[in-house]
Amino acid sequence: MKKFVKGVRFAPKNYSDEVEAKIQHYKREGYKLPSRHLLRTEEQLAGIRESARINTALLDYISENIREGMSTAEIDHMVYCFTTDHDAIPAPFLYEGFPKSVCVSINDVVCHGIPSTKEFLRSGDIVNVDVSTIYKGYFSDASRMYMIGEVSPEMQRLVQVTRECRDIGIQAAQPWARLGDVGAAIQEHAEKNGYSVVRDLCGHGVGIKFHEEPDVEHFGKRGTGMLIVPGMTFTIEPMINMGSYEVFIDEADGWTVCTDDGLPSAQWESMILITEDGNEILTQ
Repeated sequence: MKKFVKGVRFAPKNYSDEVEAKIQHYKREGYKLPSRHLLRTEEQLAGIRESARINTALLDYISENIREGMSTAEIDHMVYCFTTDHDAIPAPFLYEGFPKSVCVSINDVVCHGIPSTKEFLRSGDIVNVDVSTIYKGYFSDASRMYMIGEVSPEMQRLVQVTRECRDIGIQAAQPWARLGDVGAAIQEHAEKNGYSVVRDLCGHGVGIKFHEEPDVEHFGKRGTGMLIVPGMTFTIEPMINMGSYEVFIDEADGWTVCTDDGLPSAQWESMILITEDGNEILTQ
């Protein structure tokens, strides 16, 4: 769920002199750098990791209980109960007017599907469940794909390649690389397999707010974009379409994003922390 929110909590310096020296070097070279408040402190990371632990456990719980015939409203109820039972808050609930605790997106729905008592999971469906958690003021975010009943080989392949795109993006998100490197790696793998990458939505910074800088696009050109610096936390969540990358928002609810051509879409999302020697997967 990507809608930019202004306002951040500023953090003290929390990185080594070596990192500071590299920041100053790249600043002199004219690179686009993240704001310092996006580099997390150890205190912040402790809270973010705990939020992420609950978020991942929630997706595990959904994985154990999702089934053919259940309504998407039942998934929403599961998410609300599990989250609140862990003294946390479902971040999507009433976020900019979103009416439910989770996004459930089926087949040609790219993202932001609103749970309903009238919508049921059927054999052959591919379903994205996107959960986000607030715990003691700290945010986490992730989504998984689920295949319901007998899913066609074509749909299975879309789900698998999309997961590979997410993993390739994570591999590319290394300290002192560029965000364009991440997008290019994802785009290359998707297009090599005959798919397209949604342009109108992207990953995002997360941790202190639900959505922060930077925007993490899943297409792009290597050697461009913001420098990736240790201490950043953001999502990688490629939305990969079987057909065209063009999408539209359902005017009836103002949220549900669908493929323009009606062909299926898939998405996997993880949240990562950039470290001095690589990255740490916080949610998956």
